[in-house]
Amino acid sequence: MTRHLHFDSVGGASGDMLLAALIDLGVPVDMLNATLARLGTAELKIHAEATQDRGLRGTRVTVHAHESGAHGHDADHAPHRGLKEIRRLIEAAGLSAAVSARALAVFARLAEAEAKVHGTTPDQIHFHEVGALDAIADIVGACAALETLQVNAVSVGPLPLGHGTVSCAHGVLPIPAPATVVLLTGMATAHADEPFEMVTPTGAALLSTWRTAEAPPDGARLAGCGVGLGHRALRGRPNLLRAMLFEIPDAAGAATEMCLVLETNLDDTTPELIGALIPGLLKAGAWDAFVTPVQMKKQRPGVLVTVLAAPALREALLDLLFRETPTFGVRERLCKRTMLDRRIETIATSYGPVRIKVGVWGGAVVTRAPEYDDCLARAEACGVAVRAVYEAACAAAAAKTTTARIV
Repeated sequence: MTRHLHFDSVGGASGDMLLAALIDLGVPVDMLNATLARLGTAELKIHAEATQDRGLRGTRVTVHAHESGAHGHDADHAPHRGLKEIRRLIEAAGLSAAVSARALAVFARLAEAEAKVHGTTPDQIHFHEVGALDAIADIVGACAALETLQVNAVSVGPLPLGHGTVSCAHGVLPIPAPATVVLLTGMATAHADEPFEMVTPTGAALLSTWRTAEAPPDGARLAGCGVGLGHRALRGRPNLLRAMLFEIPDAAGAATEMCLVLETNLDDTTPELIGALIPGLLKAGAWDAFVTPVQMKKQRPGVLVTVLAAPALREALLDLLFRETPTFGVRERLCKRTMLDRRIETIATSYGPVRIKVGVWGGAVVTRAPEYDDCLARAEACGVAVRAVYEAACAAAAAKTTTARIV
């Protein structure tokens, strides 16, 4: 079973509206607050309330943040954090790899957009409004909510854009804000006769980073719906963002999802740096990362680095590849990957219990793979070869399957 999340909006999109829609869809607020507590600021909390806008019910979120506890600033003078400061804050929080990678990808996308607007580099950008703790809470909280819902793909309907001007740290700017325009490039939009900023940079960064599909696939079953409400009263429409969660049944005991493939050739680095790169990519949330020996130009031996990951992690993984290797370019492509339906079983062997990964295709078990760490631990404890434990686990798993069929 795969899960597809689709966003529709008539009131725009902001970080708190996205967070509210996902909470309304069923993500527990207590869990999100526990995640935010890992950022090291005790005075950071999400408050969600059920309310209405123009007769339509939904959830509205308020983030309570006070900077003075950890940063020596009061709420009216929030610090201007840069990408490096935010990266350190998130990496030190001990979040799951997927949440950390998604949040960093959103901030990296924001930094790229701001850098393009101001004619500088992402590392030189210091966020103003989106560097404040409430915006960090919106982004980290929304990424944690996405993981909780176990979403595999995201699509976004046309986003309404208001008109007029908005005041920010740079003065008076046209609506949409310049960074928002960069972030929404390539996304569907709609004109709205509302003199307000309807899509914020935070909302645009989250949706443009998460988006991996154009629409839910045919045959998708609607599993739930969440409505997030904004704080501003619009003139002619509810300030509403809707999130619809679809489930797609697996075909023949297999699941299909989009896979991002990143590749780069290296012939001017050391084995030690490659050895550090691969664990770093996996820690950042990549499904797999590996190297293949290749023969490059001028007869130089080199390696092909390949990374497989969810499309939403593109920016975070590209950032890691460019920072940790001397490469000047990374190839990328989207493809589909089909996976067996799988489960974990614990099998009793003469050496002790061993976990087995079981793969199912067309309703039948087609593969069994003992967990290597379990086999190694049992082998060391019993003083036997790892192969002996591995084969014993495979035999025990096969016998269990045969017995179950006979019964």
